[in-house]
Amino acid sequence: MGVGTVLIRRAIALTIALIVVVVITSLIITASGYDVMIYKAIINTEVRAYQRMLEMRHVANVSAAVEKYKELLIKVYGLNQPPLVRALYHVRDILTLNLGYTQMEETCDIAGVPFPAPVSEVIFVTLPRTIIMITIAMLICAAIALPLGPLIAYRRGSILDKFVISYAAVFNAIPVWWLAMVFIVITGFILRIAPTDYRVILAVLNTFWQDPLHNFIKLLWCAYVPIIVVVISFLGSWFYNVRAMVMRVVSEDFVIVAKAKGLSDEEVAKRHILRAALPAVLTFTILSLAGSIGGFIITESVFDWPGMGMLYYAAITTGDSAVLLGLVFVTTLVYVVARFILEVLYILVDPRVRL
Repeated sequence: MGVGTVLIRRAIALTIALIVVVVITSLIITASGYDVMIYKAIINTEVRAYQRMLEMRHVANVSAAVEKYKELLIKVYGLNQPPLVRALYHVRDILTLNLGYTQMEETCDIAGVPFPAPVSEVIFVTLPRTIIMITIAMLICAAIALPLGPLIAYRRGSILDKFVISYAAVFNAIPVWWLAMVFIVITGFILRIAPTDYRVILAVLNTFWQDPLHNFIKLLWCAYVPIIVVVISFLGSWFYNVRAMVMRVVSEDFVIVAKAKGLSDEEVAKRHILRAALPAVLTFTILSLAGSIGGFIITESVFDWPGMGMLYYAAITTGDSAVLLGLVFVTTLVYVVARFILEVLYILVDPRVRL
């Protein structure tokens, strides 16, 4: 098989995986009756508003008009259909990017948009905030760990190696949200060098282009503590994972030959060790970055940071099935795209795959 054929097959398999995830999520929501409960609440709210409007206009035979309007809403929301049909409608709408509208004020409040709002707007307004807080922090971890990880593995047993292992063990045991609370108390309330209310990020981003320079400074003021917290918490894991993936390559014959040639430790680590371990390192890096898009529910809640994690929490607790399905679709789509990018990178960095 040629490279093109392999990539096409991978793309088809990943697309099928995306569809399966959307179908399963939709079936769970409809089978549990979650969507019926929400839609009934929405219909009752709209019917009461419609009835008040008719009464204010002194329309004759209000009850008949209200009942007719209620029947129309039941058909519009598909409550006259069995659960399986409603699930298929959900799948069709999601896969055609018709994410619908959210009727929940809580999810709109997280996004900072007027209620009600299109689900796509709610998600794509919220997404950049998680990228600012978490994805950028993960990129910083990658920028530090990827060059230094091979050196640490190459010098196994050194003081630096022992320090990294200890650091990873300590901060893997400390919850990110607990560290976040400590930093908020120290930087916000004691030292007063950081904000105590991070929800102001909404106003900064919503008005960013009105005064880009001033708002960029405000953005840094809001984001630097959350980014530092995430970097401190996850840097040890990045070091440890890169070290573990590179460790098996260190004892290979070609590494011993490179050292016998008199190459420096940095040259051996970067040109030989990291290159051989690159497929595994790329997999860990890209999937970690893709996974960060989903946000951290508890950590974002501690910072009151209106990102994807808090949006997930609001959608689950309020039963906002439209936003929940949209979130599952977007995060799964990001993962699928990341997997396909990996398939392309494997071909570029590993000659064995091309053969």
